[in-house]
Amino acid sequence: MNGPVEREQQEDVKVSQHSQILQALNAIHDPRSSNELRHEASNFLEQVKPDENAPHQGFLLATSRGHSPIVRHFGLSLIEYAIHHSWADYTREQCEALRGWVLQLAQACSDQDPSYLTNKVAALWVETAKRSWAIDWMDMDELLVRLWNVQTAQKVLVLIILETLSDEIFATEDSVAALRGSDLNRACIDIFIPLLVLSEQFPTRESSINVRHGSEGWVSRLSEALDDCTNQSQLDRSRQTLALRILSTFKSIIGWVIPKALVSTFSVRRICACMAVSDMAVQLAAIDTLYALYNRSRFSEDDFKDIVGPMFRPETIALLRQLYEWLQVDPTDIDGGKYLMLKKLSETLFNLGRLLGERPSYLPEGSDLAGFVNLLISVMKNDSLQISIPALHLWVKFLHSEMISKSPAVQAVVGDLLETCSHRLVRYEALPQGTTNPSIIFLNEDIETMPERHAFLGNYARFCNQVIELVVQQQPIDALYHILGQADQMLNHLYDAEPPFIPSAYSKHSIPWLKTDAQFTVIEAALKGCLKWLTSADNATVIHEHEVMTSNLRTWCDRLLGLIFEDPLIKERVIQLAVGFAVGPLKSDPQFAVRVFDHVLETRCPSYPQCTAYTDAVKDLQVFATHQLQRLAMRFADHLVTIFDVVERKVVAISEAIAFDEQTKARYTSVLFVIMHRATKVDRAPREARLEQYLSPLIAQWQDEALRQSLSSFEAFSQRLGLGNLQQYFISRSIRDIAEWSAHSLDDEGKSIQTQMQTAIDSLPLRPTKHLMGVSVEKLERDTQPYEIACHLWQKYIPVLLPTVLAFISQAQALYDPENWTSITPELKSVVRRIFTDRFWQVGISRGTRDDFYASIGGTKATLEGFASSIRATMRMVRESGYRLLYYMSHLGEHFYGLQELPELLAKALFNDACALSPHQMALMIDTMRPIIDNCPKGCRGHFLPPVLSALFEQVDRKASSEWDRIEQRKSAATDDDDLASEMKDESVLRQLTLSSVMLVAGLLEPATLLPQTEPNTKSHGTNHRSSEDSTRDFVLQTPQVLKSLILFCTHALRMRDTRACSLIARVIRTIISDFAGDTPLEADAREFISTEVLKACITSLNDPYFVEMQKEFAQLIASIFITYTPRTETPKQVVLTLPGVTNDKVDRAIRHLFRAQTNFRQQRAIILELLQGFRGVAIHEQGRLPKPDPAKLRSAMQQKYMTADMEGMELKDKEEGPDFDGVAEMFK
Repeated sequence: MNGPVEREQQEDVKVSQHSQILQALNAIHDPRSSNELRHEASNFLEQVKPDENAPHQGFLLATSRGHSPIVRHFGLSLIEYAIHHSWADYTREQCEALRGWVLQLAQACSDQDPSYLTNKVAALWVETAKRSWAIDWMDMDELLVRLWNVQTAQKVLVLIILETLSDEIFATEDSVAALRGSDLNRACIDIFIPLLVLSEQFPTRESSINVRHGSEGWVSRLSEALDDCTNQSQLDRSRQTLALRILSTFKSIIGWVIPKALVSTFSVRRICACMAVSDMAVQLAAIDTLYALYNRSRFSEDDFKDIVGPMFRPETIALLRQLYEWLQVDPTDIDGGKYLMLKKLSETLFNLGRLLGERPSYLPEGSDLAGFVNLLISVMKNDSLQISIPALHLWVKFLHSEMISKSPAVQAVVGDLLETCSHRLVRYEALPQGTTNPSIIFLNEDIETMPERHAFLGNYARFCNQVIELVVQQQPIDALYHILGQADQMLNHLYDAEPPFIPSAYSKHSIPWLKTDAQFTVIEAALKGCLKWLTSADNATVIHEHEVMTSNLRTWCDRLLGLIFEDPLIKERVIQLAVGFAVGPLKSDPQFAVRVFDHVLETRCPSYPQCTAYTDAVKDLQVFATHQLQRLAMRFADHLVTIFDVVERKVVAISEAIAFDEQTKARYTSVLFVIMHRATKVDRAPREARLEQYLSPLIAQWQDEALRQSLSSFEAFSQRLGLGNLQQYFISRSIRDIAEWSAHSLDDEGKSIQTQMQTAIDSLPLRPTKHLMGVSVEKLERDTQPYEIACHLWQKYIPVLLPTVLAFISQAQALYDPENWTSITPELKSVVRRIFTDRFWQVGISRGTRDDFYASIGGTKATLEGFASSIRATMRMVRESGYRLLYYMSHLGEHFYGLQELPELLAKALFNDACALSPHQMALMIDTMRPIIDNCPKGCRGHFLPPVLSALFEQVDRKASSEWDRIEQRKSAATDDDDLASEMKDESVLRQLTLSSVMLVAGLLEPATLLPQTEPNTKSHGTNHRSSEDSTRDFVLQTPQVLKSLILFCTHALRMRDTRACSLIARVIRTIISDFAGDTPLEADAREFISTEVLKACITSLNDPYFVEMQKEFAQLIASIFITYTPRTETPKQVVLTLPGVTNDKVDRAIRHLFRAQTNFRQQRAIILELLQGFRGVAIHEQGRLPKPDPAKLRSAMQQKYMTADMEGMELKDKEEGPDFDGVAEMFK
């Protein structure tokens, strides 16, 4: 025990320290202080925090009302630091003393205190509770009740404590709460739920530990307090504050609280009553709480009737209708508060409707379904598409429900529904700039980036299409009559109030085209519904209706084909719709298909070469027309082959009349090839003889010795493509010294080189062969005769084609590397790099629209920039045609993969110069390789995959890693003069490459195991968990040559600064960890690599603030490594022990806890995050560099999903991660 002298000295030290703290705080916040003084003061305060006297000093500072709020807040932070960092080391007495200070601070809270002080005191209470409540602190609930009964300030404090406890125990990834397991969950449920409800719901629950005070529970207290607040004619400031806090707490607990507790306490009724108060903040909070309640996945029948049913009562529907109408906003003067509330109301209605759609039979009698349906129609018609889309999506669900869709309430509004969806199928993104369309005004307000806007509009259009399809399927006669009548009306008045069509003033997205496109899109959706109806029933009455329907459709389409249009895009749209009729509801009428075939074949446009935009559209029409001819040829080959001579004469005549290049002629030839190839009514021998006639001229070109010689060297290849004089041209024009190529006109010699390149490209057999091989193998089943014929036709030519195709790819990719241009001077190598720098438009980054970009490209054709673009286009055509031919060859199975020298030749051709390609070009190459790898037959894997995959991943790793290093170096050396848009483009393209590479890995290792994103199997024994013995995954993981390069790339990908790709690769690695828990040498080597390099990469990324949102994924991966590997190796433990401050005891304790928590993944993550607490990155806003995002401006989960391009099939009710219900489960024990 200390003597009196020592105690006096200690008191002197405390007094001195107290004074120094005040002086330091004063220095920091005094505007007259120098930066050096502030820095010294900050360092001193940081040194004070770990001091053993700091908590007491903090208590003294915080309780002295003579100090400023800033000083008192610092005092609270000293206590917080002690709780966070020293609680585990304190004695029982010290913990009780600290807890006592927190209780005194809570009792001292006042209405005059700033909110940040109250929040800080609440945080201290919660941090203390997470560590000691239900262990040695048993009267917390009693203390909360006492505070609740004091004054408003204490009530607010209690509400903040309750809300934060709920959030951190059930919702967030809080490591301290997670380490307590289910204890906190059970304690929280115990104090919130009324005792009577608990007894009824869980009569056999554990009751050995009593943490509650009173029988009513906090749900009951909150409900009564909310009723007291809102049961007044007008809310004063105090009641409003309290009501908002109560609703916020309800929102936090309502996702996990037992429904009976809400019913028995009248909570839902009282929350609904808040929508009627005259305070927008309270109204919004009430709607937000109801949204959370009805976002729960399901209710029992009784709970549905008690909680969901009352929302469909006439008086509630009337209140919702009244609120919706009051919230209407003017697009020219948007009221932000009302608009936000309107969005949340729309989403809440969606949740209500979703629950009804899942259990329509649960709807109580006396419900106003018609009122709800009419409200939905009004919401769907809202000018704001973001308000409208939840209701639109809900209509899709309703129409899928037979019980709801056939109800009188829905039948009464079907016409209105069809009309609205038809009008909303206009291409909003193509409307003229400066339009006053209110939907566009709202869209500009809601969505800033173009990628999200395109995704959102795509989802909106998809829902509209689905609604139309479902309505037509259910009411085909009336709906189609209405839709086709609308189309006739539109076509008859297409150019009303619009100028006549003039080629010289051609616009791609004219108003007449937008009208036509929208109406034809409606018809296409209707045809899908009609087709489903036609194939659904077969009784006599329906068969007669079918005949009448198809006759009417045929008549309407014949009339459409007779109309004359001058706009190439409208002609294209007519062709698309007519072919849709032919292969859809009229697919049983081959005569009609022939009429459509003739119409497409004979569709032409007058030539106006001087009108560039119009001419480009005509060329696009020709390409589209041949694709549609191929589509008809595939579907109706057996009928077309009966009139083959006539068809052939027509096709050849048209080809000779309008095809001025070999590529177009090849497309028309491919139509005849398809008919003969896919027809089943022709004997095999004459069919193959005719097909050989189409192939033989092409094969002769591939066998030309001059072609092979031109591929024998870099120089010969350059000469063959017309690039032989390029160096002399560069030097003579001093092109290296010209800064702006697009401003420098191309001279006659440059134009001559351009012409030579085009002539050279047209003479190559690449594109014609690509067309014929494509139609030979695409959309064919392996066990069909056309597939057998395709294999027989092409197998003898693959040895002829393949070496030359690979040589084309190799030489084209070699051109991208300036080091291969040995004939040019070093000074010109920078010109080569510049020539092969792609120009492309990126949504959300590039200035202007896509059309603006292409217009600017077209305007530079006669400049040096256009000259460089011609060179790039030439090389791109060679590369991509070569890639495509390899892809088509891969469909031939062993006839392709069985070639002995294929793997080495292919790897050399594709990957030797791959790193010289741009990230965008390399991403395209990877996307090409994915199906080639997937198509490899099982028997050829050992021969084909090892050389190809090892070389591929080596180059991908090298390229992606070097590009990310370059990006980071450029960021670290950034200046104000840097081109930010260019940097954003580069980084965006690099993200595409990274994601393509990671998706390739996921595809090899079976990404189906990742979707939906389930927690990993982290068993500690050495059993391998493989999906099948024949999978590519097994082959990859058991082949050292492949595994080495693949896992090295995966390790480096964990550090690449793209969270989407990084998250996916972390999940992929988790799925393979158990595959290396065995005793083979390969498994042991892989296990050691993962235990060192992968673990180090995870810890490094965990420390990086950029990856702060991914700490859960890294922690789970680290936990999986420890649980699976520590029984067999000490390496993971030794790696972590190299970190400063990490002790052997601490690691051993974490490992023991991990093995106890093998089924609790949240707890596993918490254990790892606790172990690596000092090495976790901190978010930027937590570092004080940026303010925290305003919650009011954050998008809801539903809004974000509607802006996701791949949301098709996604159920919006699914949560990213639901509350932790461990405590609820424990109640059943």
